[in-house]
Amino acid sequence: MLLAQLNQFLSHLEIVKQLSFHTIDSYKRDLEKFQTFLSNQEKTNWEEVNEHDVRSYVNKERRRGLNPRSLQRILSSIRSFFNYLSEEGIILSSPATNINSPKAASLLPKAMDTDLVQRLLDFKAKGPIEIRDKAMAELLYSSGLRLAELCSLDLNGISIKERSCRVVGKGNKTRDLPIGKKAIQAIRDWLIYREDFIKSSDPTREQALFLNNKGARISKRSVQLRISKMSKMRGLPSVNPHMLRHSFASHVLESSGDLRAVQEMLGHADIGTTQIYTKLDFQHLAKVYDSAHPRAKKNKKK
Repeated sequence: MLLAQLNQFLSHLEIVKQLSFHTIDSYKRDLEKFQTFLSNQEKTNWEEVNEHDVRSYVNKERRRGLNPRSLQRILSSIRSFFNYLSEEGIILSSPATNINSPKAASLLPKAMDTDLVQRLLDFKAKGPIEIRDKAMAELLYSSGLRLAELCSLDLNGISIKERSCRVVGKGNKTRDLPIGKKAIQAIRDWLIYREDFIKSSDPTREQALFLNNKGARISKRSVQLRISKMSKMRGLPSVNPHMLRHSFASHVLESSGDLRAVQEMLGHADIGTTQIYTKLDFQHLAKVYDSAHPRAKKNKKK
């Protein structure tokens, strides 16, 4: 009985919900493991399953070493299944309703300190490719662009005179951002060589600010690879575009303390998303405190 209704649910996901194969397969794995656990508890139908059974299974998986995100996914699968059974009239109510998902650890974005940023960007670029790569990196750090925003940026989205750029972010929301003088100079240098990259009269290709060596708009993957290569050539650990955006946010917030301004520049709809950078700033302050305050220093072994 357990397996039969589980298969009906999976068919429902495929035919009615039209979920992808990978999503359905994820549900299948999670729920089959749960069904095996219940069978070992001598549960023969879903009506017998109670809140204690669900909690016991989740705790068993936690003791097995699963991280909070995996536990969240498992609970989500179980909730969806029991909600389906309730809607079908097979059970009266879901035993998973009152079980809270474990909180996932807050993963702080990786930000570079200003010295590392200088080591990455303070060099004389040689050749058109390096000049383009430096311009991309300077702009990412100067204005805190998302990778997709950088790649979709067109020539008419840049104003050298006004030292600004207009980008289209998430939800097709447009925002205007200032560009620092070093980034403006790097873009000027790139524009000298940009025409040499155009190998087609197709006007849609010619609108992109940054082009690949075939004259087409540069892809997100290409930018990631080029920034990583540039960092390795500077003797640094691999840097990615997101790190430059995070570094921009952290450094501006650290200097100004203006959370609202940073929120606007990053294009965050919710200030709660921006507040993660206050944690980065606090981490920096905590390190300074631990190393400098007389009562915080650890006693050295004699």
